[in-house]
Amino acid sequence: MRGNRTLKDVEKEIAGFYRDRRRMPTYSEMMALLGVRSKAVIHFWVQKLLAAGVLEKDAGGFLSPSRRAFGLPMVGDVAAGFPSPAEEELRDVISFDEYLITKPGTSFLLRVSGDSMIDEGIHPGDLVVIEKGREPKSGDIVIAEVDGEWTLKYFCRKGKDVFLEAANVKYPPIRARLELRVGGVVSAVVRKYPG
Repeated sequence: MRGNRTLKDVEKEIAGFYRDRRRMPTYSEMMALLGVRSKAVIHFWVQKLLAAGVLEKDAGGFLSPSRRAFGLPMVGDVAAGFPSPAEEELRDVISFDEYLITKPGTSFLLRVSGDSMIDEGIHPGDLVVIEKGREPKSGDIVIAEVDGEWTLKYFCRKGKDVFLEAANVKYPPIRARLELRVGGVVSAVVRKYPG
């Protein structure tokens, strides 16, 4: 059975399972997925995927996809202005983790609620990638704790005056009465359309 499949075939099958079920398949499930009767064959493929960097083992010895694994194919560019001929050819494979997150060790996700950043294109339900420990510059979008409450706004500094500003005219600037603490800078926004 090993000779009938390539490493890419096996990766594609396991990636499909992972995307559908949001978890890695068990060895028994891999046997059914790949149409084999032996756990030794599965062990062979798992070792190959580990060596290729597609899979990795966590501290408990459990398999998980590596950061670059199970990406989506990048097939070209599309004009957002005037239409141009579409060329669908595989250019690369992109992992959204690698594309969106430059510093995984200091990044995390938050789901947005409220409409105070809507004019920046950040809508309720969007996910924002936050990078901790980055020094905010005036104009950066940050999450900040203002007098004990967290919010997502523009970070603004004018001389010694530091305040937060919404991207919606309905909301006034926010100045801390006691304390303003920046928790991180937004590095990416993700929106999933219903469908």
